[in-house]
Amino acid sequence: MAAVRPRPSTAGNRSRRPDGLAPDAAIGDAIAAGAVAAIVSGLPSTLHAIVTRRSVLAPSLAAGTLLLGGERRPSRLLPAAAVAHAALSLGWAVVLAACLPRRHTAAWAPFAGLAIAALDLGVVGRRYPRIRALPLAPQIADHVAYALTVGAILRRRRRARGD
Repeated sequence: MAAVRPRPSTAGNRSRRPDGLAPDAAIGDAIAAGAVAAIVSGLPSTLHAIVTRRSVLAPSLAAGTLLLGGERRPSRLLPAAAVAHAALSLGWAVVLAACLPRRHTAAWAPFAGLAIAALDLGVVGRRYPRIRALPLAPQIADHVAYALTVGAILRRRRRARGD
């Protein structure tokens, strides 16, 4: 009977993604980047609304309709918008953390933002009247600002780790 060789211990070893990053580090990067980007990404449309004297709440009210459909009351739409915005911001950050290249992350981020805008505004958003009614350029700028922020934070966190 042949001796059975014990398998090497994997305690302490973490499985790695093909790019060499531990899954929990990638998720941590995505959460950190998505959280910051969620806060700053609305600056372009907010500035546009102020300059053009439009409602600064219109984009938030529109986002609330993603969860509450035909609801019209701001007291219901604003909390729904916060939930929808947080979920989308964190979800897209996970996608970007997985898809943006390690080299030239910031250079690729605007293209990712444009792709997300095409999907969010062009495919999904056109089904919602409040989203359709928003000025398009500031919304696209918000998406690009979001992706640039995510890209910058991912790059900084990866460099700090030596990735």
